[in-house]
Amino acid sequence: MSQLTHFDDDGKARMVDVGGKADTLRMARARGQVAMKPSTLSLIVERRITKGDVLTIAKVAGINSAKMTSHLIPLCHTITLTDVEVDFEIDQEKSTIRIEALAKAVGKTGAEMEALTAVSLAALTIYDMCKASDREMVISDIRLVEKSGGRSGHFHREGEA
Repeated sequence: MSQLTHFDDDGKARMVDVGGKADTLRMARARGQVAMKPSTLSLIVERRITKGDVLTIAKVAGINSAKMTSHLIPLCHTITLTDVEVDFEIDQEKSTIRIEALAKAVGKTGAEMEALTAVSLAALTIYDMCKASDREMVISDIRLVEKSGGRSGHFHREGEA
């Protein structure tokens, strides 16, 4: 089980000790999307969803959730975030909203989980705010796109801009 860092030699769950690692600048970028009916996307774009401005609330939810990641995911370290950005790209033709989150920190462990959490919670917030109009929305393709910092160096998912 040596390749799975959250398990000890006996296969029991553990928090990884990062105390001996150096503080470095860490960055992670994640993406995902929400597909919906064209009529739902129009309501979002025109700010006619009765619960409010969907993308503004989803952005705040993404940022806030990134800050709370260690409380949401067992064994995830608390990190001091220096920046979190959440952005949206609307694709009218595909009737989707692409979500991208960037998380930065200076510390002993990466910001991947924070970026992924931000995308996930932004997507869930879009769903929650629009479910009265469209219960068939699909949240998909949440993935790490890029990360840098630390011993493992730079990662960039092939095929991602």
